[in-house]
Amino acid sequence: MPKSKSMTRLQRQVRDFFREGNVDFAAVVGPIRRYNLQKFKADLGASPNVALLAVPQGMAYAAIAELPISYGIVCSAIASLVAPLFAGSRHTILGPTNATAFMVFSFFAAEKALAAREEMLVPLLVMLIGIFCMVGAVLKLADLLQYISRSVLVGYLTGAAVLIIANQLKHLLGIDAAVEILSPGNFAALCIALVKSLVHAQWQPLTIGVGTVLIFHGLRRWKPSWPCFSLALILASAVFGALIHHNTPFAGQPTFRNFVLGDLKPRLPDFTDARIFDDLSSLIGVSFAVAFLACLENTMMAKAIASRSGDRAEVNQDMFAVGFANLACAFTGGMPASGSLTRSVLNYESGAITRFASVYAGLITLASAILIALSPSWGFPVIDYVPKAALAALVVVIAVGLINPKNIRVCLRSTHDDAWVLITTFAATLLAPLHVAIFIGVGVSISLFLRRASRPHLVEYEFGESGELREMGEKRKRPNPAISIVHVEGDLFFGAAELFRNQVQRTASDPSLRVLILRLKNARHLDATSVLALEELIKFMRSDGRHVLISGAPREVYKVLKNSGTLELIQDGTDREAGESNLFLHRPSNPNLSTRDALKRAQSLLGGEKADIRIFYDPTKS
Repeated sequence: MPKSKSMTRLQRQVRDFFREGNVDFAAVVGPIRRYNLQKFKADLGASPNVALLAVPQGMAYAAIAELPISYGIVCSAIASLVAPLFAGSRHTILGPTNATAFMVFSFFAAEKALAAREEMLVPLLVMLIGIFCMVGAVLKLADLLQYISRSVLVGYLTGAAVLIIANQLKHLLGIDAAVEILSPGNFAALCIALVKSLVHAQWQPLTIGVGTVLIFHGLRRWKPSWPCFSLALILASAVFGALIHHNTPFAGQPTFRNFVLGDLKPRLPDFTDARIFDDLSSLIGVSFAVAFLACLENTMMAKAIASRSGDRAEVNQDMFAVGFANLACAFTGGMPASGSLTRSVLNYESGAITRFASVYAGLITLASAILIALSPSWGFPVIDYVPKAALAALVVVIAVGLINPKNIRVCLRSTHDDAWVLITTFAATLLAPLHVAIFIGVGVSISLFLRRASRPHLVEYEFGESGELREMGEKRKRPNPAISIVHVEGDLFFGAAELFRNQVQRTASDPSLRVLILRLKNARHLDATSVLALEELIKFMRSDGRHVLISGAPREVYKVLKNSGTLELIQDGTDREAGESNLFLHRPSNPNLSTRDALKRAQSLLGGEKADIRIFYDPTKS
């Protein structure tokens, strides 16, 4: 084929790829044009509920990542403001989440050399996350997330929950300093450090934590529709914060430091630093892992909300929104953003109609951050009254909520593969860094999926008394020993190529077999590996004067064979001007017609002049 034609075809294929399901850079334009007063009232009414949850959760997730709490609040505000401009879903709320926050903590806890510069490196990390998400959305990689088993996410979240709980115990027991001296690098070491440090435990932080949990559960039983998380933190801070700041047994217990307006200024990645390329090299692995987890979380969340609202989840568009939100957070001093299921469900249940409810919630969250930053100048730094033990207790409550016994039971009991994926991911989460553990689970999941998918169904067929094709019984001999019809059904991608070759070659090993007819009507997803396997089969058969014919090939199979050049090998030796062919296309009006023609061709190759062939077909079809 001339180079110009090949380049033209390649350009057309690339253009078609990006044209189908491409990312809309102006996704917000349509909703703006359709916006009205009724929608505005509904969205504005829902936004305070989301903001009331976003502020304390932002603080909690920043605490999990062991970042200043301003990072979490800024991320909650900026992600809520920016994501709706590009999202496909109208109810999703973006911001920090526990899974992504703990992955950030896990990375810097393991990389001691980078931990001292964590606050300086976070903007660069978040920027890389945004770039990965945006590029993945343009390349439509979000579609591939459907091949990640739900067992991976269940195992990862369960393991992350256990790690979060174990890591917050040091705050609840007041043994932060003792545990840090032992520097635990993994779950086992953390547990050992906690046990060794129990001699330094204090009753005051434990009392604060238990009291906060009791307040939370009491509010949830009394008024479940209220923002119980926020109210519990406010009440616990009012009670125990006052005791900490007065001459009581609780005096001196650690609280968070109130940030000021200067802490809200943008923290841009420092591209002038001489270590920038070393930093990029160090962060690229964890940034890819966080981007993957954020998109996986957001996709699962968007589909869950869409199933309730009746909308269609546009996963690539949502992935682009996650990327742009992270890019905005990178230049405004936020931590990594992902899709929050709790805030998104609250947004939906609060009556939000459009994506602008997220914008209003973001504005309220941003205003709250500014008010908190101004509070020291008014003589009442509100964050100084939030005990670390109180927020740690609420973080533990969130982490316990991540452990879903029903989902774990379903994954363990459904199939052996699901059980192995869950157990492997959970174990990897406890034993390996989280940005490695997530891909261990994904790798096991994909390996098991490919093992199941790479088993094409091959059956040898014969013609019955009335002329219909039927599966050949083990006790019946082949009607014509020289001809075999093999029906191939299933995927023939690279994972199945070797099995396909072995199964067909077993049939071809019969020395009496002269013509092999491969019926490819239901064969799917041929790729280079399977095409090369077919070429080797054809050459093997022809090496001793035998033949391979293709029957019932759909247009997709024909296109792959033609583009790869294998069609020329298949048709080698045929007189095309005389109408001879070794490949017979599928005809929907009579599915077995191609097999009849292939049998006639087989008889001709064997030297027969006439073939008494009967073909069954449904006369109701035209």
